Amino acid sequence: MTRLRRLGTAVGAAVATAYGGSILLSPPVSVSDGGSHLAAVREKIHDPFAAVPSRELQRSALIGAGAASPLDVLVIGGGATGSGVALDAVTRGLRVGLVEREDFSSGTSSRSTKLIHGGVRYLEKAVFKLDYGQLKLVFHALEERKQVIDNAPHLCQALPCMTPCFDWFEVLYYWVGLKMYDLVAGARLLHLSRYYSAKESVELFPTLAKEGKGRSLRGTVVYYDGQMNDARLNVGLACTAALAGAAVLNHAEVVSLLKDDADERIIGARIRDNLTGKEFDTYAKVIVNAAGPFCDSVRKMADKSARDLISPSSGVHIILPDYYSPEGMGLIVPKTKDGRVVFMLPWLGRTVAGTTDSNTNITFLPEPHEDEIQFILDAISDYLNVKVRRTDVLSAWSGIRPLAMDPSAKNTESISRDHVVFEDRPGLVTITGGKWTTYRSMAEDAVDAAIKSGKLTPTNECVTNNLRIVGGEGWDPASFTILSQQYVRMKVTYKGKVVPGVMDTAAAKHLSHAYGTLAERVASIAQNENLGKRLAHGYPFLEAEVAYCARHEYCESAIDFISRRSRLAFLDTDAAGRALPRVIQILGSEHKWDKTRQKQEMQKAKEFLETFKSSKNAQFHDGKHN
Repeated sequence: MTRLRRLGTAVGAAVATAYGGSILLSPPVSVSDGGSHLAAVREKIHDPFAAVPSRELQRSALIGAGAASPLDVLVIGGGATGSGVALDAVTRGLRVGLVEREDFSSGTSSRSTKLIHGGVRYLEKAVFKLDYGQLKLVFHALEERKQVIDNAPHLCQALPCMTPCFDWFEVLYYWVGLKMYDLVAGARLLHLSRYYSAKESVELFPTLAKEGKGRSLRGTVVYYDGQMNDARLNVGLACTAALAGAAVLNHAEVVSLLKDDADERIIGARIRDNLTGKEFDTYAKVIVNAAGPFCDSVRKMADKSARDLISPSSGVHIILPDYYSPEGMGLIVPKTKDGRVVFMLPWLGRTVAGTTDSNTNITFLPEPHEDEIQFILDAISDYLNVKVRRTDVLSAWSGIRPLAMDPSAKNTESISRDHVVFEDRPGLVTITGGKWTTYRSMAEDAVDAAIKSGKLTPTNECVTNNLRIVGGEGWDPASFTILSQQYVRMKVTYKGKVVPGVMDTAAAKHLSHAYGTLAERVASIAQNENLGKRLAHGYPFLEAEVAYCARHEYCESAIDFISRRSRLAFLDTDAAGRALPRVIQILGSEHKWDKTRQKQEMQKAKEFLETFKSSKNAQFHDGKHN
């Protein structure tokens, strides 16, 4: 009998969601022909009648992966990379499990700049520092950028970004640089960059300053990158993996790794279901460590002496009212006082601005520092003709980038954002570094490494470069019109009377973009179950979404909904707080919560929202941004 030993202490990482079918403990599709296999996978993922297995069934699938019948791959971490690994592996015909300590996208993956980009800044460095590594990263990211947009068209779109120029040298400099960006993109180009005169620029971006630091605006250069709803894209990846046959489980924490003493190989994990407190073992031929900033913690479960490889960098973003930026046009501040780049972009009806790049400590709930928020406000105020006020900040958050350590680097800003894949302990493959834009190819590299490590036998090569996520197949930008024309929002008044409401354009567009071709399922709940009210004034999120996400997206807590199924916590902390009682009421009904659990949910959610430093919950002394 194989002797086992548990390693490490509780540190965790894990996540999952699902969108389909039955639990699979055997390869979902066993077709050797690549084209036939891809067609079979697509049919399974985009089956209009597909329904997610219950969370209990997903957990049972992981428990059922014993020493005699291990999974091929167990992924630790449910962020963009981990969910991408699960999707890649399961669509190659492998038996896959995924666990996440909190929720899908609960860490770095929900706290990005919301851009799918090659990195204009990296291209500038590559040219002026003759850095081939940075240039290679830009080439690769631009190749992947178009793929991400094509694979999730309802959640991603091209976004023009304006670069202000206050002298003619800047006009020439940025025009040439951004034409080079177009050239590097090649066939994956979104749209050509172009120059606009000062008059044209102000017409396109009314809040753009005509004068700045004693200089007059000479014009702008506009280029295109991609934009996404990051957390919903992440949830969609996990759901798609589940539809394809992966056993995924969120709120499930790896507390130790299992090791075969005979050959020192990692052969599984001890997992705690954080919703029930129960622990179980799951065995796998290979473990993929995709725990983001916490990947060193997982590595140290296998080897306490493992050297840290993560150099954590803090990226802070703030949300401002919609009038700061016009719909459909972003602004890039090309050079701040310390040489960084700051973006100001329209996002989900508001304006997101960021980011910073500074050393930080690794924590589960990072908080933005007041000086970082002020840095962003200062950076954009130089380019706008409106008064930039601290009191306008609706939400502010911090994310931790898991940059791969370079011992010779002096600061995190100079570390390459490229990813690394390695196996420093047999059976434990770690992937870290990289960026959101390249999650798909990162996952491909990690699965390739896992196949080599475990001598696995996939049925086919990687197919994710041409695989739309759930809700994306058949979606069209005009799909929202069907919702507006065919559905009503049935609302319960405070007196208990049910009244019909129009499925207005704002609500219909929101549902269409958030859920893709599955939006009609949400609209049906709004209409047929009298859950058509908005959750917060001024935002399109509906009560029906809470019920839908509880049933079909493994939304297990109030925080899961306000931060990652909807994006209300990120858009407006105060509005999220006002929506909490109703969110908890609906989730309580769906999950059969008692009053004690509902009170716990309220307390946890309030504590969570306090880490989002809006003007209403931040402790600061009013200065020039009053």
